[in-house]
Amino acid sequence: MPWIQIKLNATNENAEAIGDMLMDETGALSITFLDAKDTPVFEPLPGETRLWGDTDVLALYDAEIDTAAVLAQIQASPLLAKDFAYKVEQIEDKDWEREWMDNFHPMKFGERLWICPSWREIPDPTAVNVMLDPGLAFGTGTHPTTALCLQWLDSLDLAGKTVIDFGCGSGILAIAAIKLGAAKVVGIDIDPQALQASRDNAARNGVADQIEVYLPQNQPEGLVADVVVANILAGPLRELSPVIKSLMKPQGQLAMSGVLDVQAEGVADFYRDELDIDPIVEMQEWCRITGRKRS
Repeated sequence: MPWIQIKLNATNENAEAIGDMLMDETGALSITFLDAKDTPVFEPLPGETRLWGDTDVLALYDAEIDTAAVLAQIQASPLLAKDFAYKVEQIEDKDWEREWMDNFHPMKFGERLWICPSWREIPDPTAVNVMLDPGLAFGTGTHPTTALCLQWLDSLDLAGKTVIDFGCGSGILAIAAIKLGAAKVVGIDIDPQALQASRDNAARNGVADQIEVYLPQNQPEGLVADVVVANILAGPLRELSPVIKSLMKPQGQLAMSGVLDVQAEGVADFYRDELDIDPIVEMQEWCRITGRKRS
């Protein structure tokens, strides 16, 4: 049968509360969060939402609902402004699991590296293949920020080097670094769920013995690496710049993403005191900032 979808514009501050309201008060059957760039944000466990940027909330309803009554309920909520933006659509009936799976294909990054979902055939068995299925922790290669970091890792000679993945999420960058030749990779994340996702994905790729993951408060004292990659957000990249720089060996290399084009120079300025910054690379309004730490 068909479905009715109502899309509301929200912010990272009120999106979760709006989602709860739609489920509890208006009878929504499911809630999906999308960031302002139309990138899916997988729905997390209660209390663990980490949405970034302005957020759209998509609510799915049975086609028999009284749409006008639902919109009136939504409008009466103090969570939304009186003139809130919304869109109502009829969605055809589909095999949603198959539809979701069909959206993910093997993707190539740089010259050697492929990210492949488990249900697809590997395009090039001789390439560097990372098997990774979309899941709760951020990072599948579909977003420009992840793609930019994967391309950068593919361009490096990582043989024998130590890599730190700062904000490791799903572990996609850590696993790619290992498969590209790194001797050891350390993943750091504030979310225990991300650490578990990184462990699981590393085991799935046969590299569990080469990756260590830590909450920031548990990471080894004096930890440094030849290569550091941080695919997080502009705010944390600015605020944590002393921490990130301290993780780099002299002449170590750094790549940062999760930064919009209008934010890139400002973020880079927080690192110029210790790093020689390369030209900034842009993809679909998102940027990668790279540099080398001076001796």
